Amino acid sequence: MTMDQIIEKFTTKNLTIREMVALTGAHTIGFTHCKEFSNRIFNFSKTSHVDPTLNPKMAEGLRQVCQNYTVDHSMAAFNDVRSPSKFDNAYFNNILKGLGLLASDHLLGVDPRTRPIVEQYAKDEKVFFQDFANAMEKVSVFGVKTGHKGEVRNRCDQFNNLPAM
Repeated sequence: MTMDQIIEKFTTKNLTIREMVALTGAHTIGFTHCKEFSNRIFNFSKTSHVDPTLNPKMAEGLRQVCQNYTVDHSMAAFNDVRSPSKFDNAYFNNILKGLGLLASDHLLGVDPRTRPIVEQYAKDEKVFFQDFANAMEKVSVFGVKTGHKGEVRNRCDQFNNLPAM
């Protein structure tokens, strides 16, 4: 997606660009399956196998980690290469160094609407934490489904199996 499309997805839910960037900071923990970013590290274009916006050493490491992703669909890489299991502002510092795993991460660091926020969060972890908490509080009540209208997923990336009728 383009940054315009990403921003629109958030603003249609009454979230600001700042809140969008803060929420994206959740990428500081967790991982992404290789199939979700394989286009950045394998056969990117006719002139380059790798997305030139990626840090070259990171791209090479990802190519090694994901070399068999079409056979083993569970292959994944950490979203934050510096501190993958710690909730901190390293994700924003990574973006500024070309270490954003996803294309959307890269866009946050170059788009004039989002880069100043990324830079601020990279410099001031407390501001990121406060903005993230406020944005999470806002989305926690957005479109809440109750009763049989929703479900708590066993895995966040797939629906639970529906009971047989």
